[in-house]
Amino acid sequence: MTTLPRRAALALLAACALAAPLAHAADPYPSKPIQLVLPFPPGGSFDPIFRTLSEAASKDLGQPVVLMHRPGAGGVMGTASLATMEADGYTISVMHNSVIRAPLVQKVNWDPIRDFTYLVGLANLTTGIVVAADAPWKTLPELLADAKKRPGAVSWGNVGAISINRIYAERLAKSAGTSFNLVPFKGGSEAFQAVIGRHLDVYGDPGFGAQVQGGKVRLLATFTAERLKRYNAPTVRELGHDLVIESPVGLVAPKNLDPKIAARLSAAFRKAASDPAYLNQLELFDMQANVTSGEDYHAYARAQFQREQKMLQDIGFKPE
Repeated sequence: MTTLPRRAALALLAACALAAPLAHAADPYPSKPIQLVLPFPPGGSFDPIFRTLSEAASKDLGQPVVLMHRPGAGGVMGTASLATMEADGYTISVMHNSVIRAPLVQKVNWDPIRDFTYLVGLANLTTGIVVAADAPWKTLPELLADAKKRPGAVSWGNVGAISINRIYAERLAKSAGTSFNLVPFKGGSEAFQAVIGRHLDVYGDPGFGAQVQGGKVRLLATFTAERLKRYNAPTVRELGHDLVIESPVGLVAPKNLDPKIAARLSAAFRKAASDPAYLNQLELFDMQANVTSGEDYHAYARAQFQREQKMLQDIGFKPE
């Protein structure tokens, strides 16, 4: 057997050492499953929506997109956990306005504008005001009139103590000259059970569609600019309270994600956002498709942060 000279052997080893990282770098992305963080408990409206979206994206990516529930802090904790993660493209999360607002209402050690890579905007949430089907209030004016007679007695639930929906419940109460007993919930499933069981008077959050269509709750009004075509419920604005909630959701990754990987994820989820099964889930839960690029979604987040800052100053909100 022929033995390589020492110099040749060393050269061969060096070449192999150089080739190894090059071969690794050439591995196609993705080469393993991707985790999609849902910052809410199981059972809410986000479950079927993002499950169908993930299934559609998996077909394009060639790897499973696995839903991971990480609830906490009103839907903020799960998304915020990405702010300190390595950007390898294998963990992404749902982003929503409570995350953008968080530094304005409490102390956090991350920045919603700088500490994430914005991948894609997906849809607009629709906030409705619902009561149990057998509740005494048939209209929002009836509810507000009762609340005005009994300030603080009517319980009003929202997901998260710092959500825009809770803030707008307070603004509505102020506009009507009363106050509600505001009750934060961890997720929509828990809140709907409470309102249907008459343990909670009012629920004011997105995701009401299936419960309204199933006859379990009554929709009194929506915080939309115009009436929803599916229902005959008025908007809060047309009832004399100039309050409209804009609440888009999208996907983010940790900051400094490789632009090529970001582009791959963005393209896959934008394609998935046209999947019929996903669009059917959006319609079921009365969410409006609003697909935007990562750059546009990031621009929205910057502008929304400034709008939220001004709004909170205007209503005299003091951070925790």
